[in-house]
Amino acid sequence: MDNIKGVDGLAVNTLRALSADLSYHAKSGHPGAPMGMAPMAHVLFTKFLKLNPATNKAWLNRDRFVLSNGHACALQYVLLHLLEYDISIDDLKNFRQLGSKTPGHPESHETPGIEVTTGPLGQGFAAAIGLAIAQSHMAALYNRPGFDLFDNRTFVFFGDGCAMEGVASEAASLAGHLQLGNLIALYDDNSICIDGSTESTFTEDVDKRFEAYGWHVQRVTDGDSDLAAIAAAVENALAVKDKPSMIRVKTTIGYGSKLQGTASVHGNPLKVEDLETFKQKMKLSNELFFVPAEVQSIYRETAKSGAEAESRWNDLFLRYGNAHPELHLELQRRIGGDLPDCWETQLPVYTPNDKPVATRKTSEFVLDAIYAHIPEILSGSADLTSSNLTRWKTAVDLQAPVTGIGSFEGRYIRWGDKGAAMNGIAAYGANLIPIAGTFLNFVSYAAPALRLSALSQLRVIWIATHDSIGLGGDGPTHQPIETLAHFRSVPNLNVWRPADGNETSAAYYTALMSKTTPSVLALARQDLPQLSGSSREKAARGAYVLLEDEKAAITLVSTGSEVSLCLKAAALLSSTHDVKARVVSMPCMEVFDTQPLSYKLSVLTQGLPILSVEALSTNVWSKFSHEQFGINEFGLSGTADDLFKAFGFTAEGICERALQVIDFYRDVPAIRSPVLTAWNRNIALD
Repeated sequence: MDNIKGVDGLAVNTLRALSADLSYHAKSGHPGAPMGMAPMAHVLFTKFLKLNPATNKAWLNRDRFVLSNGHACALQYVLLHLLEYDISIDDLKNFRQLGSKTPGHPESHETPGIEVTTGPLGQGFAAAIGLAIAQSHMAALYNRPGFDLFDNRTFVFFGDGCAMEGVASEAASLAGHLQLGNLIALYDDNSICIDGSTESTFTEDVDKRFEAYGWHVQRVTDGDSDLAAIAAAVENALAVKDKPSMIRVKTTIGYGSKLQGTASVHGNPLKVEDLETFKQKMKLSNELFFVPAEVQSIYRETAKSGAEAESRWNDLFLRYGNAHPELHLELQRRIGGDLPDCWETQLPVYTPNDKPVATRKTSEFVLDAIYAHIPEILSGSADLTSSNLTRWKTAVDLQAPVTGIGSFEGRYIRWGDKGAAMNGIAAYGANLIPIAGTFLNFVSYAAPALRLSALSQLRVIWIATHDSIGLGGDGPTHQPIETLAHFRSVPNLNVWRPADGNETSAAYYTALMSKTTPSVLALARQDLPQLSGSSREKAARGAYVLLEDEKAAITLVSTGSEVSLCLKAAALLSSTHDVKARVVSMPCMEVFDTQPLSYKLSVLTQGLPILSVEALSTNVWSKFSHEQFGINEFGLSGTADDLFKAFGFTAEGICERALQVIDFYRDVPAIRSPVLTAWNRNIALD
């Protein structure tokens, strides 16, 4: 049954058995892919990867491994256990159980040794491209003759499902364009998807596709047993320095089980008879979670080799400090995760006398002011630089040096539509802060990646311009309506919609200081006035009172371009109807929600009806307002002025609705602030 001889054969079959044990014991999981990929995993981890389990992810020059087909994580957990990461046999037994270190798909913030969170197919592949970009950038910045501080490689496993996903294709295209010779992808070609044979849906020539992207491509025809061929292919790939490499490894899903080669072994644990028969054929102990001493020894030696490699690197880093003290000091700061001192003093400050400017433009002013003071920022745009204004004046493109249009030292990335790679850049370490720009409506293309940013606690920043119907004539296909409601619903994601330049500075300040939280900055295309009473310090609390009046009959709370309209509406209410109004600007709901209850009640006070005003979906606003004025239908094509008038977003339209709200609540004896709900007070419900 098995052609792999000696201790390597024992190790491969132990990986297969342990992976099957995990899903069998959990009564849940995917044993098929791990059993098929065990040979190439064993080769990679014992012969090529530089890792030090003792320091986990502290060693910046460790090799990176990404399991893009994350459903096969049982195999990765077994490998990490054998390498003696902080994953015990009990952790393996708790696979997919509540609170375990071994969740159903790899999560970087939960499990030692996991570089990036994967699971949604293709996302891990894209993140691996980001890791390779980060290494290329750091090497260009800091390596000097005799001091190759950054020479780590990125390896990624991916399967047929990842190969089908568009995000993987986009990322592969970017990797080929950038000529990332530090990236090696091993394709688990088992020809099985959940529905059965890939012949039913996926018959393209993947090799030719990757060759067209500019990759070096090889094939291993017997990935089940030919360890030498797998090792030779990796060696060949490592020798290619001007292209990323893809190795197509033909494997058998569920190798050795009764269901091998079928979809039945993809997502179902082996039955006890099949598991026992498999172990008998492979001459393994029938005991669950049994690790032969010879196998444990191989992986301990691998870990020891990694520890020695890190020790040599640490010595190199010390000598680097003597040879290049300024670079060494800067790199130490970046490794420590701190931003440079006093960088925030560079943030622009505005007064009401300053001319109206679109917040996409004040965003550009911020980048131009801080780029030299925060060298870890890598900005970029999805083919919309002139619209997103994400490039500072002296920016240099991050490009393969041979192109002549930039270098890996550059800090401006021409993303195309490949922003999912930002997760890998942020996960690399060295305090790298990736930024990507596109229209707000089209951040939706990156929603799965953005969700993983939030889940993984990664600091990535999206500059999302053209934030409302105010973008005008491009019409409803481009006008975001529901987009912010979606993103505001994502846990651990800060969504900013600043109303002027000071609020834009606040958005950047908070986004850059939030080490474990991604941010979306929704920015207006049209010019907005600089508001009297705004400041970075006030806006950094998420919401603040912009206009106060002790005799107010209503509070208007708003964001972005509608804040200045609310101020005009308040003036109109006073002059025409002798009705006073308070105006609150709420550039970030999520940050405001973290403030003490006393502060929140000082902003959204008791006793007054609160009307939210935003030219977007009204969903989620009920948490902060009694009544909502928004847009719950698709937009229209026309000029910005005409569209705002058509939907009633004028001083007169807001005034009319405010009067209706006041009248509706006139006889309500005690109007509670919406922030006094149980979930806002963090009181558990009975």
